[in-house]
Amino acid sequence: MAGLAESGSNPDVDLLYDINGLAKAAPHWFDRVMEFTGEYGLLLAILGLVLWCWWGVRRRGGEDAAPAVAALAWAPLAAGIAVLVNVPIRGFVERPRPFKDHQGLEVLVDGKNDFSFVSDHATLVMAMAVALFVARRKFGVVAIVLAVLGGFCRVYMGVHYPTDVVGGFALGTAVALLLSPVAMALLTPLCRAVERSPRVGWLISARGRAGAGGRGAVIPGARTEREAAGAGERDLAA
Repeated sequence: MAGLAESGSNPDVDLLYDINGLAKAAPHWFDRVMEFTGEYGLLLAILGLVLWCWWGVRRRGGEDAAPAVAALAWAPLAAGIAVLVNVPIRGFVERPRPFKDHQGLEVLVDGKNDFSFVSDHATLVMAMAVALFVARRKFGVVAIVLAVLGGFCRVYMGVHYPTDVVGGFALGTAVALLLSPVAMALLTPLCRAVERSPRVGWLISARGRAGAGGRGAVIPGARTEREAAGAGERDLAA
């Protein structure tokens, strides 16, 4: 894989120079925005979408709350597992960063001395986005668009080849989809157990206990035993 990057006639390298060349022509402030966006911004935005969906699910509650939260919990877990899977891949391929083999690149981030293929950032954002798509289609589409933008930013910043990003997208998608059935089989019972807990049940459903008529539930029109006894004594005295 590293050998492919040594030839300037390689379409992968040509596209790298075309995209990274935009950074040279852009104003300094815009490069700083792209740097933050590619390093942190888009990952935080996708995580924010997952949390937004979770907040909506727990507010609605209902019987489907536990499996819905389980599906959303799989999104960050899938991202973490995908990055772990990438560790041996990067060590096996050992592809240097593009700026180490090619001159004239505008590198926006310092300290990137590890291997290039597969992109951890691309793997993270796409795994989370695809898992969110499985859980909530509308939000997932937005997340996938953000993930693609994140991959573009990595090439723009001069720290990855386009194929590093494509490989990350493929790896993140594969992990999120292939392991989803196993994850749901494990996470759904766990979320149901959490939902039944009096202390942390709010993580799954904000009104699950009241809706189930639990110990703390208040039923309109119902009287306590003391109120009923007092009413009976008043009736006898009359």
